[in-house]
Amino acid sequence: MGLFTRTRETAPCTVTISHRFEELSAHVKFNNGATINPGDSVLVHGAEIMAPYGEIIEEDRTATITRASTVEQIWTRWTGDFEFMELCEFSFSEEVMS
Repeated sequence: MGLFTRTRETAPCTVTISHRFEELSAHVKFNNGATINPGDSVLVHGAEIMAPYGEIIEEDRTATITRASTVEQIWTRWTGDFEFMELCEFSFSEEVMS
């Protein structure tokens, strides 16, 4: 991994799509043990997967992982905390919600 250069690798993966009342989710598991680091991006190849309501679908696919450069990883780690805090907007009050 270079200071300013990105690298790419392909990895076999399993895509799991759940379209149920209890859960609406999509997950990608890399079958070769690859991990994703801050700033990396993943592109899963193949046609769109549509799970009918009430079902879970699993498909084996290939993914391209674009590894962030060292500078991008540092920047993502540094700014990620600020972006996360934007999601954590909350307040406390003594009022009871009706």
